Amino acid sequence: MAQVTHDTADTPTYGRFGVWRHALGLQPEVGAEIERLGFGAIWAGGSPPADLQVVEDLIAGTEQITVATGIVNIFSAPADEIAKSYHRIESRHPGRFVLGIGVGHPEVPGMGAEKPYDALVRYLDVLDDAGVPRERRVLAALGPKVLELAAARSAGAHPYLTTPEHTRQAREVIGPDALLAPEQKVVLSTDAESARATGREAVENPYLHLRNYRRNLERLGFPTAELDNGGSDRVIDALVAHGDVETIANRLTAHLDAGADHVAIQVLPMAGDPLPALRELAEVLRLGHAE
Repeated sequence: MAQVTHDTADTPTYGRFGVWRHALGLQPEVGAEIERLGFGAIWAGGSPPADLQVVEDLIAGTEQITVATGIVNIFSAPADEIAKSYHRIESRHPGRFVLGIGVGHPEVPGMGAEKPYDALVRYLDVLDDAGVPRERRVLAALGPKVLELAAARSAGAHPYLTTPEHTRQAREVIGPDALLAPEQKVVLSTDAESARATGREAVENPYLHLRNYRRNLERLGFPTAELDNGGSDRVIDALVAHGDVETIANRLTAHLDAGADHVAIQVLPMAGDPLPALRELAEVLRLGHAE
């Protein structure tokens, strides 16, 4: 695998495929193996706290892979604290960190009275004033308005719980130059019933109860009735790729064909060890091979 030299003046290198993992499950040794397999980025999810220590530990335990948050919740991590954490990490590990931020969900306590979009704009203003570069941040974005904001005020968008069709639509909104890095859930199993059960557990609670995800799926053509009661098999199959490794690889590359620059792979079940599936995917995706 060619060595990549990061330049702090540029957008970091992501590669075609990365790994999305809850920050609490991202031990540095897991990150080191993800890097060795040839993935280009690690996305630390689960709204890590503002000190971003888990991110710094992950960066310190790896050599060159880009590490991003997927995402920091703007209502639980104040912008001034996040800016200080960004600069601390950047000073110690130049060019390695990308700040992914998002607005959370209206159903979750603590969001306050401010409209989510307005709060996100204000948060970006604070980051601007604190010197966090535009090219070193991305936004969680699903609908057109926030996708447009992502293209205008950050390196691009990190959509979560989406489909290749959403990726195609998102690319049309953000234009050709902004980063588009969707997340894709996968279950490496040819037992469709078991794989759907695993996928449904990850998707139904909380996501199918949250308005922003439901609205996005409705925009994609799924009727409300299919989003209730754990989601129809069609919904789960659309959101969670399952089958043998070639079938999953085809779904991942479908995002690239639809306009994604990078796909963040979330291996399910979340409580399990992701490395066996990632090893198989790295091989079939030819990561670490010259292209």
